[in-house]
Amino acid sequence: MTKDLVIGLDSSTQSTKAIAWTASGKPVAEGRASISLSQPKPGWVEQDVEDWWSAACKSLRALSEEIDTSRVAALAISNQRETVAFLDEQGQAIRPAVVWLDERAKEEVGLLSQEIGQDRLHRTSGKPIDITPVIYRLSWFQRHEPEIMKRTAKFADVHCFLSGRLTGNWTSSWTSADPFGVLDIATMSWSEDFLRHLSVSAGQFGALARPGTLVGHVTAQAADLTGLPEGLPLIAAGGDGQCAGLGVNGAREGVIYLNLGTALITGAWAPDPMISLNWRTMTSPTGNGYFLEGCQRAGAFLLNWFVDTFAGGRNDPTVFSKLEAEAEQIPIGSEGVTVCPYLTGSMDPHWDTGARASFNGMSSNHGLGHLYRAILEAMTLESARAITAMKANGLKIEKIVAVGGGGNSALWTRMFADATGLPVHISQSLEASSLGAAMSAAFGAGWFQSLDQAAAAMSEESAPVVPDPEQFQAWNDLSSRQFASYRPEYTGP
Repeated sequence: MTKDLVIGLDSSTQSTKAIAWTASGKPVAEGRASISLSQPKPGWVEQDVEDWWSAACKSLRALSEEIDTSRVAALAISNQRETVAFLDEQGQAIRPAVVWLDERAKEEVGLLSQEIGQDRLHRTSGKPIDITPVIYRLSWFQRHEPEIMKRTAKFADVHCFLSGRLTGNWTSSWTSADPFGVLDIATMSWSEDFLRHLSVSAGQFGALARPGTLVGHVTAQAADLTGLPEGLPLIAAGGDGQCAGLGVNGAREGVIYLNLGTALITGAWAPDPMISLNWRTMTSPTGNGYFLEGCQRAGAFLLNWFVDTFAGGRNDPTVFSKLEAEAEQIPIGSEGVTVCPYLTGSMDPHWDTGARASFNGMSSNHGLGHLYRAILEAMTLESARAITAMKANGLKIEKIVAVGGGGNSALWTRMFADATGLPVHISQSLEASSLGAAMSAAFGAGWFQSLDQAAAAMSEESAPVVPDPEQFQAWNDLSSRQFASYRPEYTGP
């Protein structure tokens, strides 16, 4: 039997998707399962690690019932980032996993910045000071529940946990370990300084694997539970954000990867670990270079909140088309209405979890269409600002490849083209995170000579939305008014 399929297992925050892909990037079949979230206290967000495993088993078994699994050459995992499990020597949880949405460590951000140094934290990990990286939650446990830290044999990201259950090898990829904020991104090793400060050891974290390399082989026990063939190779992939960038062939020079999803990600590949408050510096899904991520916490989430709160709700299937039709008739600048889009706090460039949203400049002449358009303009300008900073620091950028639900908005994609002066292509690759993992599996299986080659062969994008030069100047004028004091900065290597 020809092995002509690979599997991308995408274990995200609330669901797991197992999808079989061909060498041309076409999905053949899939299985899905949901994952629950719990909030035991205000600001705390947790999960049962057994739900990760049961969802993986359920989705893989559903997939295995749709395909001949002897056709599968390899498997790879894309995982939710910045989520940590606390495991004992047998790989069993000693407490629930703490999810990236968790906010218990707010005070730790300032405390750890004082103890280690804000600049040192940023330059070593590539992450500006922010509540999201796991290092701050580990510091919280060290101060508030030290017995948990003492009992934990393995602090596992989702990739590490699932690879342990599938193969017996507890392995983190560079891109699943990196979001912890404990990795030295220059050496691709756990930072000895940070480990010492947390009173933990490198052995308590996953073994580190370069994306596209072999992690291990599916055990007989895992094969029984998942329907996968015993001995199937598991190839390192990693963080879902980087996998999605790879899945749309956006992890390469000259391209902006734009994820118009719940959060809004503006990503660009860089050859060196450039450090700036305008982005967080991640490891690249190809294993070569780095991936700079500008991030707005509330992307489509902000739009959905607005529609549900003020515009009648998403139960009306025509609500977005009505708002877009109104917004299209309004000139750039929304006739004076402006929006601060930080509904759930700000990441780049302010890194302020306490920041909040506001609508400004409203009068009796303004309606829902003005507010809707002003939201789109605000988020578009935030991303354009990040792109400007990337260009100012030497990155060559030629086009944007967009993915996510927001890519269905002709108005929004036109805004991005005109505001940045860059052509915008819409990725035709559905389930980009799973596909990015599948690309890693395909490379690891020997189908391609590099991950770049796999990404080129397995991705597809639309014809471009070409920017209008006259509109570009109007957007520049709007940006200069809204960001009058902004200056692109780069703090050096």
